[in-house]
Amino acid sequence: MLISIDLFAQSAGETGLAFLKNGFGARNIAMSDFGAVANNDLTALNYNPSLLALNNKTQISFTHNSLFQDENSEMLAASFNAFGLPFAVGVNTTTVSGIEVRTVPGDPQSIFSAHDFAGSISTAYKFSDNIYAGASYKYLYEGIFTDENTGSALDFGLTYTQLISGLTIGASFRNLGSMNILKNEVTILPADLRIGASYNYPLMDSKMDFTVLAGYQNYTKQNESHIHIGGEFVYDHSFSLRAGYVTNYYTKNFSAGFGVFWKGINLDYAYVPNKYELGDSHIITMIYSFN
Repeated sequence: MLISIDLFAQSAGETGLAFLKNGFGARNIAMSDFGAVANNDLTALNYNPSLLALNNKTQISFTHNSLFQDENSEMLAASFNAFGLPFAVGVNTTTVSGIEVRTVPGDPQSIFSAHDFAGSISTAYKFSDNIYAGASYKYLYEGIFTDENTGSALDFGLTYTQLISGLTIGASFRNLGSMNILKNEVTILPADLRIGASYNYPLMDSKMDFTVLAGYQNYTKQNESHIHIGGEFVYDHSFSLRAGYVTNYYTKNFSAGFGVFWKGINLDYAYVPNKYELGDSHIITMIYSFN
């Protein structure tokens, strides 16, 4: 009981649609789940859509996120070029199963699941050789027991590259929008601001490549901030090891993972341990890049 009081003290009831806080892509999650910089694939649509202009590849991606307890999330995305611009579309379905209904003590009278859904479309534009901007539109749905609700949100992102060789700066403002009334109240979206930088350092005359990132995140409606630090080691463009650390969470800090690349296929895995016997998170992502 004391632990549960401590957890709810993390401004946990001030916003809804908590699934929008979940990471997208095992690579990003393993590197502290920041994603506003050092994101080199279509999963940028969830963090900083301006990075799609740097990727500029035709890809498809599927992510399974097995979160603590009975929460599971699936994410499917695709990127392509049209009208001279990069586009990405994504869907995210999240389910919490086994919720018990009781009006009196004893066995549950019934069991139901809570469902959340987000569908998005993103694009980006290259303003100059170093400056990129992007935006995303999201349709949102939440359903719990007999109540349903819909809404929409916008994400915006900026990226500045090559301030010095290998250095990239990025910023994004996410989940700016509104929901309709759910039963008696309006659900407040978890808007968040991210600002960070990444540095890529390939070793000369070597098959090794290093990337490090650091960033600041603030949930503007909750007065809650986090510092993200992450890194990646890549060998011969075929295998990578990753690790990350994030501050100001009671239940988690560290993350780790690896990736394997083979003939246009990226297979990534991330592991996030949680405290207080909540169960650990396992994330698997597969990305296929078309020639």
